[in-house]
Amino acid sequence: MSPPLTDPAPDEAETTPLLEADEPAPLEIINAEGARPVLLICDHASCRVPRRLNGLGLPPDELRRHIGWDLGIAPVARGLAERLDAPALLAGYSRLVIDLNRQPGDPESIPEVSDGTEVPGNRALPEAERIARQKALFDPYHEAITRTLAHLWRVHGHAPALISLHSFTPSLRGGPPRPWHIGTLWHHDPRLAGPFMSRLAEANPELCIGDNQPYAGAELGYTVDAHGESAGLPCLGLEVRQDGLATPADQQRWVERLHNALSGVLADSTLYRVRHY
Repeated sequence: MSPPLTDPAPDEAETTPLLEADEPAPLEIINAEGARPVLLICDHASCRVPRRLNGLGLPPDELRRHIGWDLGIAPVARGLAERLDAPALLAGYSRLVIDLNRQPGDPESIPEVSDGTEVPGNRALPEAERIARQKALFDPYHEAITRTLAHLWRVHGHAPALISLHSFTPSLRGGPPRPWHIGTLWHHDPRLAGPFMSRLAEANPELCIGDNQPYAGAELGYTVDAHGESAGLPCLGLEVRQDGLATPADQQRWVERLHNALSGVLADSTLYRVRHY
């Protein structure tokens, strides 16, 4: 017979706060009172590591690689929130501390190895330390998404839309080059994905647009599934290739591309309904 499920015994990981009082909050809130019934989220906006974790035993240049965050996407999220006049939530700490786009308990939630790089600070973590990271970083972020969607629903009187912004590396270690400039990730709900891809392609014929590439929305998208698809909200994940986000001018170019494609789609009043596919 399996033992009963209980909380682990308290230890230093639980009694010592993960974040010190002068460290940044677990998430950044942009344009909180935005007028559009759309929430933008950015799960991997930062490569910051809580001071207590000593950089997870990695040199700073490793944390600044794609394994630590989604390079270049945070400025796009901020700019798009302003252009769309929509609220945005940006994660405040590295995906290597705890991945906000993974179910807690999943081995990839706190990875010991990421794209061939060992993460010493994640090796053989006790359960209490894993729970401490979840409580300090994962829970506040997902609670903020829940609160913001509820606020948008109450204010506007209809279901809001959810759009998740990511960036992806041009190639994984040892893998082939990825040709897509942007990937559109979706699972069952096509209401945003189809019209968005059509508008983006029409205005930017030079772009290679991935339909569930380089990742499949059915396989990778905890945050969108948990807050959007499961609730029947119109939802979409977007992945921009990182070499197209290398400079502020590049990032602004993507802000304009995404704004131009999304604004027409989001103007459709029939979009904002609960539908389960």
